Amino acid sequence: MNRLLTAIGLIGVAAYLVFWAPTPVFLAGALVFGLLCYWEYSGLVVAQSIPRPGVFGWLTGLLIVLFPQYILPGASIFLLCSFVVALRLNSLRDVLLQVACCFMGAFYAFAPWRFAADLREVSVHLLFFALALNWVGDSAAYYIGRQFGKHKLAPRVSPGKSWEGAIASVLGAVLFGLIYLGHFLPQIPWWQVIVMAAIANTAGQLGDLAESALKRGAGVKDSGNLLPGHGGILDRVDSSLFALPVVYVLYSLSLR
Repeated sequence: MNRLLTAIGLIGVAAYLVFWAPTPVFLAGALVFGLLCYWEYSGLVVAQSIPRPGVFGWLTGLLIVLFPQYILPGASIFLLCSFVVALRLNSLRDVLLQVACCFMGAFYAFAPWRFAADLREVSVHLLFFALALNWVGDSAAYYIGRQFGKHKLAPRVSPGKSWEGAIASVLGAVLFGLIYLGHFLPQIPWWQVIVMAAIANTAGQLGDLAESALKRGAGVKDSGNLLPGHGGILDRVDSSLFALPVVYVLYSLSLR
């Protein structure tokens, strides 16, 4: 029951933010999701015996989501500050690890939500497509993988995933894209929809595997416990973190 109620709540929040929220509210929501993702990512870093990424990762994330025009100078200054602060660590072997994790985490956890905001400026339907293509693909992968999955996709990282399920996920995403964007954004050529859906879904599956690798390295099952029955925020959005930038880039390239 907790799992079902959590899923209903997440769907409601996502639908409001994507389709109806004023832009400032959407950006606030994007920032909150980035902060939660970064917090859970930081927990995975600590679980691997690396000092927790510092405050400069949060500040870089704030720039990424709200002030992208200042990313280069701001992130450069924060990087230097992070190095200086890291010199206080007990072991100098941890300096490089902490600083690297800090800034990798900032872009991993926050940058996709900046792309989400940019996609929403183009069309709420393009953003929903970017988010939903992996939700639909996951369902296809689950049912096909259970019935026909014989060949392991990445047994060391995620033993339950199969090549058959991965292919079904791509096909499900393509079918969803053709139906959804074909109805709401018919000006996008069908072949472009296929390319975007297939590549973004594949990226999303890699995002899922990447987060699974982080969890296995940390020795934990879930990234957190914020969502009853679902684990953490990262467990629910790991695919979207990779798919959102891909959809934005592919769509932008088509305009040239």
